[in-house]
Amino acid sequence: MGLLFFPRGGSAQVARYLAGSLPRAGWDVTVACGSLGEPGDQSHAGTFYGNLDARPMDIRPLDYTPSAGAEDPLAADPPFQPSYEDRPGAPDRVFAGVGDRDYERLVSTWERQLAVAEAGRAEILHLHHLTPIHEAAERAFGGIPRVGHLHGTELLMLREIDEGPPAGWDHATAWAERMRGWARGCERLLVLSPDAVRRVPELLDVDPARVVWAPNGFDPEGFDRRPLTGEARLGHWRRWLVDEPRGWDESGEPGSVAYREEDLEPFRAGGPVLLYVGRYTEVKRLPLLIRAHARARERFRQPAPLVVLGGFPGEWEDEHPLGVVRETGDPDVFLAGWRGHDDLPEGLNAADLLVLPSVREQFGAVIVEAMACGLPALAVDAHGPAEIIDAGETGWLVPPDDEEALADALVEAVNGDEERRRRGGRAYEVARGRYSWPALARGLAQVYTEVAEGRPPSAGTHTLTAG
Repeated sequence: MGLLFFPRGGSAQVARYLAGSLPRAGWDVTVACGSLGEPGDQSHAGTFYGNLDARPMDIRPLDYTPSAGAEDPLAADPPFQPSYEDRPGAPDRVFAGVGDRDYERLVSTWERQLAVAEAGRAEILHLHHLTPIHEAAERAFGGIPRVGHLHGTELLMLREIDEGPPAGWDHATAWAERMRGWARGCERLLVLSPDAVRRVPELLDVDPARVVWAPNGFDPEGFDRRPLTGEARLGHWRRWLVDEPRGWDESGEPGSVAYREEDLEPFRAGGPVLLYVGRYTEVKRLPLLIRAHARARERFRQPAPLVVLGGFPGEWEDEHPLGVVRETGDPDVFLAGWRGHDDLPEGLNAADLLVLPSVREQFGAVIVEAMACGLPALAVDAHGPAEIIDAGETGWLVPPDDEEALADALVEAVNGDEERRRRGGRAYEVARGRYSWPALARGLAQVYTEVAEGRPPSAGTHTLTAG
């Protein structure tokens, strides 16, 4: 498996769990990936990928740590990873703004890194995202078939390029051509939703028969229904918000947002806890959620605190969520900061509803993880969430960017205890029957076998799921 980026988002979680599950399905995995920070940091590849379920993984990391602080991170050795998002001041420059010289340095760097990972001995190269790793694989290991794995962010950048690239994206056309070429060079393309199965062939100019629906999943051992109630629940939030705070303000320093014991009154009231999990990127619409919560709060029958879990320290787009909290004056919104993925099951089990207002979520792995813990989800009726959530049965769906509709749905979910629990029970059943990583890995192993044996795509609908 190849992943250009250091661990920080959903694609790293996918690579981690697939790499951990595939040996049981008959495939040994080596992971070539980026890394940032020291052992113990969740952005450090050895820490993030290592010893999943006590099974050590074969990790071959490229350390970006020295490059991240360089005057020009992309010109450092190794060149720091670009990204699909254009964030001024960030060390990772948007791909569409990277010129030919830096592109060639990225390719040669990853040719060397794939060699370090002994890619020449592989039967399959499973490459996450459309990045220069594909070009490196074509040049150095062209005889080994590739499986590409799209995670949505690359599609967002391509869409922006097609609609007219923003200022500064001086090399957008070249990148669009490269990415489409890499996609055509893959024997299979894994995508996150049925919606993407329909859209990707035209967007990337690829054979529809090669596109496979590969939804993100969850670890059934880690994510299960273990609800925290009463003092245990209060103690959990006291630890995360008061005793060991990791929330951060505009300084980006973890712990710069902390709470006092008296701030926990909304949790003591015993009402439902609402949970957002994700980064502070513009498409997540976190400011919209905070404003909708402030708007809905007056209609709640009892306090229903909103906990914001996530936000890679120092990384945000548009408005900082703390600024929106100050603007609205909502005392029931809490910034819990960035925590490891292994902490997420406990956080979900200390909550009652997952809320994800993102407008361009290609899948929404955290929705499935929440459902696996017995939580219904409230999300936007578009893209991946619309495929996962059955409105009225496993959660709520609202129109994109509709603050009033989001507030109304929050009120319905908070005040309707019995209905919220019913939908959570149904969500639990659906998640466990459809989205566990071991089941998805078995489906992926079948795709690998087809590709390794040079067989054409099988007829019919292409999906890794069983139902």
